[in-house]
Amino acid sequence: MTIEKTRLFFADFRAALYDCDTNQLKAQLLSFCREDCDIRLAHPIGQVTGPAALYASAYLPLVNAVPDLERRDYIAVAAVDRDEHWVGCGGYYTGVFERPWLAIPPTGNLFTMRYVEFFRIRDAKIVAMRLLWDIPEVMLQAGAWPMAPSLGVDFHVPGPATQDGVITASGDPRRSEASMQLVADMVDGLGRYATGGTEAMQLERYWHPKMNWYGPAGIGSNRRLSGFRSRHQVPFLDAMPDRVAGTREGSYDCFFADGDYVAYCGWPALHATVSGDGWMGIAPAHQKITMASLDLWRCENGLIRENWVMIDLLDVWNQLGVDVLARMRALTSARQA
Repeated sequence: MTIEKTRLFFADFRAALYDCDTNQLKAQLLSFCREDCDIRLAHPIGQVTGPAALYASAYLPLVNAVPDLERRDYIAVAAVDRDEHWVGCGGYYTGVFERPWLAIPPTGNLFTMRYVEFFRIRDAKIVAMRLLWDIPEVMLQAGAWPMAPSLGVDFHVPGPATQDGVITASGDPRRSEASMQLVADMVDGLGRYATGGTEAMQLERYWHPKMNWYGPAGIGSNRRLSGFRSRHQVPFLDAMPDRVAGTREGSYDCFFADGDYVAYCGWPALHATVSGDGWMGIAPAHQKITMASLDLWRCENGLIRENWVMIDLLDVWNQLGVDVLARMRALTSARQA
């Protein structure tokens, strides 16, 4: 099966989730996925096996809460990485939030929930999924976020400025190789922070002066390196100085480029000890954590212009012994059905 056939196969999957016919969705998932599909989702849904379990644990509760649910991609890229076919997507779920979901009180209004999702495809079947949904974004829209406010801006994150993120055919491989090298060099530079600080990372070599970094709700989004550094990167790096990234040890799921876009999936993407102050208001209690993180970058004229990042923040809090959903239920007790 060629990567072009993988794109065509996945286009049918995307169309099914865009329409999201609740009478057909379960059968469609069973058709697209292998029976033993390895599926990992954001906390508290967690890990499941097979499309029937995916439907029961994730999609059925969501469509019960949002009956007119639809899934909208603004990025869909594909490539072969280490002999496996991968598709990476960025976009958002939307519809009217009519009934509680994960005990989040409904708003009766339009909602959006951003996602970054990865799919491993073999012989016209999805054999693995890595799905990070921005559940804190839904909590914020419902006025139910019980944790520290974001240092960045929480808003409806846009798609690529160039409006070309859904790639339907492979282009010049040299363009993909250049994008991949740019992001790989940037990631290598991040590892120099512990010994040389922000200057040692030389981020100006890799990032556009008008770069946008789109973080998950709870961290927020930032523009320009100055905003990215002060409102996310430096607090993050200071909090976990011993972090080991999956890109260094080869433990990631996939890392590939498709034209101007680069995609990374790590579950986990990071092993670290929270030993410093400043990140999301977390006390430095020297607790070890892992972190699932999915990234999509867009390169422009030899620099990174946009980066869509999704982190399983609810899982991070859970590893630290904090039940964010329990705090949310307490905060919204008068609104609970």
